[in-house]
Amino acid sequence: MQNLYTYQSANVHRTWLLFGVFFVVVMGLGYVFTMAYGDPSFIIFAALFSIIYSFISYYASASIALSLARAKEIEKSDNPDLWNIVENLAITAGLPMPKLYITPELQINAFATGRDPKHAAVAVTQGALQRLNKTELQGVIAHELSHVGNRDILVSTVAAILAGIISLIADLFLRSLFFGGFGGRRGRGGGEAQEVFFIAAIVLSILAPIGTMLIQLAISRRREALADASGVLLTRYPEGLISALRKIEVDTVPMASAKDSTAHMWLDNPFKGKQASWWHKLFMTHPPVEERIAALEKMSGMAAE
Repeated sequence: MQNLYTYQSANVHRTWLLFGVFFVVVMGLGYVFTMAYGDPSFIIFAALFSIIYSFISYYASASIALSLARAKEIEKSDNPDLWNIVENLAITAGLPMPKLYITPELQINAFATGRDPKHAAVAVTQGALQRLNKTELQGVIAHELSHVGNRDILVSTVAAILAGIISLIADLFLRSLFFGGFGGRRGRGGGEAQEVFFIAAIVLSILAPIGTMLIQLAISRRREALADASGVLLTRYPEGLISALRKIEVDTVPMASAKDSTAHMWLDNPFKGKQASWWHKLFMTHPPVEERIAALEKMSGMAAE
């Protein structure tokens, strides 16, 4: 049976699997686009671009996310209560003390980032500090530290990077149809085979980004549910996170720094709005809050038995 420790190891292996699968997809797209144009330059560009983009994003994603959230790093003297909560939970989880940040957002939210526990950072909104009590804040911090311990951050970062690569390559191909570039001198004399590849390239350039986005969102929703469970095991008090989620559920304060590229990192969806339709839920980065609360209440009931 899989436990939290085997799950951590599985996430590391899953990261390398994601690298492999997405790289094959990128190369496959490059091959189809190359055959469609009869020019090898596209697949060469796809390979070089993928390697460079992945390397830069892997090492810079944390600082970019913190910058987009307008997060400011703090020391213990800046907020001793928050620092002690994070430090105590990190010790309990067997993790290094992460860098601690506060964002000026008044929405109740938080996120963790960093490619591994040694380079982890936890950011908490000002709204969370103002409107959550100590046990609720402990539940939120435990959730975020669980992302760190479970290596969820690495998996989601890799998924986001590679999904972005596929979207950019597909977009480049579609734009080339209208503005020349790779498509400006599409090879002639390729016959029916090249026409088939060209049609396939158009179809793939539309469907591939959608498919990879759905995979990315499925990973994001799964990791949130697992982090809820892991966080509760860390605090041994499900009611803390349950209470925090109830406040988050009714929180309508907008987040000025909410971005599609970083939405999956937050404790809850940073975009607040009307009741989502089933179609919108398909593209949500988080499970509905009511489902998360129900799962935690079930855990709480089991613990009480």
